[in-house]
Formats: sequence, structure tokens, C-alpha cells
Amino acid sequence: MSNLSSQLAKQQRLDWLFVNATRLFAWFVLLLLSGILLSLFVGAWPSMRQFGLGFYSTQDWNVGTFEFGALAPIYGTLVTSLLAIFIAIPISFGIAMFLTELCPNWLKRPLGVVVELLAGIPSIIYGMWGFFVFAPWFAKHVQSPLIDKFANIPVLNQLFTGSAFGIGLFTASLILAIMIIPFIASVMRDVFGVVPNLLKESAYGLGATTWEVMFHVVLPYTKTGVAGGVILGLGRALGETMAVTFVIGNAYNISPNLFQSGVSITSALANEFAESEGLHQASLLHLGLLLFVITFIVLMISKIILVKLDKKAGSHV
Repeated sequence: MSNLSSQLAKQQRLDWLFVNATRLFAWFVLLLLSGILLSLFVGAWPSMRQFGLGFYSTQDWNVGTFEFGALAPIYGTLVTSLLAIFIAIPISFGIAMFLTELCPNWLKRPLGVVVELLAGIPSIIYGMWGFFVFAPWFAKHVQSPLIDKFANIPVLNQLFTGSAFGIGLFTASLILAIMIIPFIASVMRDVFGVVPNLLKESAYGLGATTWEVMFHVVLPYTKTGVAGGVILGLGRALGETMAVTFVIGNAYNISPNLFQSGVSITSALANEFAESEGLHQASLLHLGLLLFVITFIVLMISKIILVKLDKKAGSHV
């Protein structure tokens, strides 16, 4: 009886230790997040006090005259990230669809490993490849022909114009798309793989094509997971630094011209933070805080979308 009591007491102590350790880990994450946010806010306070809300609506960025505005980095961040996600989604869907529905069994594993390896390549490698290899090729074989072809077409001649240097917002978007495709494709492949074969075989038995099975059976079944993969890719695109810094051009411009050089929040931080001080450094930290807020808003919106998708899925059961 005493052995049983001591064993029970030991188990209760271990259970108490386990519960409180996990609670401590959870609080540690919250404290770490709060500490990062607080340090950014304190560092950015001189800029917030100096420029106020005008910081978000001003394009000027001049270190010599201490004039700083975040509009150009905000514009560059949003344009490159959204373009990248629009390019990456259909390609990622095609890769995942091929791997799960069309790929021969002998090719599935090697191709899947290649996709996962692409996700592990450091971003600076993508940046160097983009600057030294992709940008010259893109300028010669894509930018120049598009500029000539769209020169007299309204709207398009505003989006694709100027000199063909190979770098700019569109190039940065393409590099970002290449970087996030493996992440989105891997998630889509995994969630497509959990669809019961009975559902797909039933659809095929009724005469559905592969396209119809994917859009009417697989996607409705996995829409929450697919949305999560897209959000993962968007988060990677918003926070990417080195690859974008190499190919975006790093000029504080706002223009509809996608071939023009631009700047993102992350590229501005990478280029200038090491040599910054005073109000300049505070403005860069202000940009960092702004990126934190943008990412938080994107994650909140994505969480709301996922919750709504779950509710809709439940309402159709």
C-alpha cells in the first residue's frame, strides 16, 4: 500500500512538473514576442514622434536632410509579395496535382525530394543567382521584347516600360515566387494526399475527368490546408530579405511600371541599418515595426479566412 501511495505521489509530481513546464514554454513565446515588439516600439519612438502619421504617406527618404517616409518601402513590399503569390499559386497547384494524381510511382519520390530541396536553399543563393544569372537573361529575352511589344498598348505600356536592366519590382516578384513555390507545393501535396481514395475513385467512376476530380472533390476537401499553404508562402514573401535586396534595385520609387527599380522594407533594412544612427536608425526600426504589424494583420486575416472555411465545411455536412 505504501509503495502504491509513493508511486502515485511521484506520478502527481511528474504531472505537475510537466503541466507547469509546458505552461512556462507557452508564456516564454508570449514574452519573447512582447519583448521584440517593445524593443521595436522603443527604438522607433523618435521617428514616430518626429514624423507622426505622415511617415506612412510620404515617399521621401533622404538621409542627408533627415527626411524619411515609408510609402515607397510599403508599396514595394506589397507589390512584390502579392505578385509573387499570384504567380506561385497556379504553379504550386500544378506541381501538387501532378505529384498526387498524374506522376508515375517511380518518379514521385525523386520529384518530391527535389521540391523539398528547393525549399532548403538559402535565400542569398537565390539572390546571387537572380542578380548574376537570371537578371541579364530576363533583360535580354523578356524585358526588351515586352517593352517593344506593349509600347503602343494603353495600360500595358505603363506597366511594362523603361529601360531593360533586368532588375526591378517584377524581377523581385519572380525570384520570390520561385522561392515560395516549394513551400506551397509541399503543403498542397501533403493535404491532397490525405483525400480518401474512395472519394476520388467514386468521382472517376461517375465519369469525372482529372480536372473535375481536383476542383470538385480534392480542393473542397482540402481547402483549409491549401489556404494554410498559401498563407505560409505569403508570410515567407513578406519577410524575405537578401534575395529581394539583390534584384529589386533599391531605389525609393513609386510607379506603376513593374520594370522600374524599387525598394521593400526588408531591403531597406538590409542596405542601411549597419551604417545608421539617430533619427535614421529610428526610422529604419519604424519600418521594422511596420513590417511586424503588416505581417500580424495578414496572419489575422488568414486566421479569419480559415475559421470561415471550417464553418462552411461544417455547414455542408
